[in-house]
Amino acid sequence: MKRCGKLKYAIVIELVLLTLLFAVRQAGKPSAPVTSGSIIVEEPEEEAGEEAEKDYIKWVDFNVSYEALCQAYDADVETYGEDFHIDWISLLACTAAKNGGEFGRQALKDMDSITEKIRNGETTMEEITCDLNNYDYFYQAYDAVLGGMVGEFLLQEQDESGNTVWKRKYGLKAYSPIAKGFPYTDYDDFGSSRSYGYKRPHLGHDMMGQIGTPVVAVESGYVEVLGWNQYGGWRIGIRSFDGKRYYYYAHLRQDYPYAEGLAEGDAVTAGDIIGYMGHTGYSEKENVNNIKTVHLHWGLELIFDESQKESDNEIWIDCYQLSRFLYKNRSEAVKVEESKEWKRIYDMEDPAVEKYLEEHGNSVSENGVSGNDISGNGVADNSEG
Repeated sequence: MKRCGKLKYAIVIELVLLTLLFAVRQAGKPSAPVTSGSIIVEEPEEEAGEEAEKDYIKWVDFNVSYEALCQAYDADVETYGEDFHIDWISLLACTAAKNGGEFGRQALKDMDSITEKIRNGETTMEEITCDLNNYDYFYQAYDAVLGGMVGEFLLQEQDESGNTVWKRKYGLKAYSPIAKGFPYTDYDDFGSSRSYGYKRPHLGHDMMGQIGTPVVAVESGYVEVLGWNQYGGWRIGIRSFDGKRYYYYAHLRQDYPYAEGLAEGDAVTAGDIIGYMGHTGYSEKENVNNIKTVHLHWGLELIFDESQKESDNEIWIDCYQLSRFLYKNRSEAVKVEESKEWKRIYDMEDPAVEKYLEEHGNSVSENGVSGNDISGNGVADNSEG
């Protein structure tokens, strides 16, 4: 009887514990939806843990060689209008995926082979890349670098009679940052050490030349920032219309750094004269020449998410090979009489500019700069040297 009594007591205790456990679990569950008439209003659920990290590219090593850029570009232009047009960015991305992002001799051979097979109708780019590891990554990365540089446009040129006429073209619509006819020297200085302010790598490309050399907009876009920065001196930051590229031009000329009338928010066309080479910077005081060597620092930042713009996660690429490639297309300039200004000789009409201006209801002025009023942001650039 005693054993039976103890057994009953144990069962009762266990039932009490199970009841308590069930009550605790029910209390931890989200409450039932609150109803209002026939409408069910769901109570918002709290997110578990930290907010999920955004999915965008965090880093790009742009190792595409000058030879590879030229080869891919030629394939694109030569096949434009054919049944199997070869987009140069797709071709570069495919080659990079096959060669681990490197562009040595084997990569150039692979590019030739891919081009030949597509032109002969043996395969398509879609078939080649459908199961190719990392192709999507390389395409997104290279499209961020090169996306606005090749396409259709209208360009002025002289005909046989010496008249200036407009011609419709397809090809390179990006320009070297140094105007045609002006000498410069350069080398691959990306990543070299800089110490003004604090120790840091050089995240751009320096092109040494003469004071007053006209500086050219590499790609069409709008002026996002303009003014003095203690690192870059007088500088200009131009954002591509698709938002993926931020072009940075620094150390511009003392006293007269910019093209007349240039202001934040202005739309510029690739090839426009935007400023003049100098050696300002390395000073908190404005308009000071503290840079020893006269040169243009130009940099290219990639932006996959706006959080990268001013952060410890900025993506600046090596522009040396790109500078060599852009030498193919240099904007020719002429001196404006009785002024310090230079102006491009042959204008270009870029569909990207026209689309942008239509959306913002503005027009481009005679010097290629529009009078729109899109406020720039005060970007604290410190990548120059």
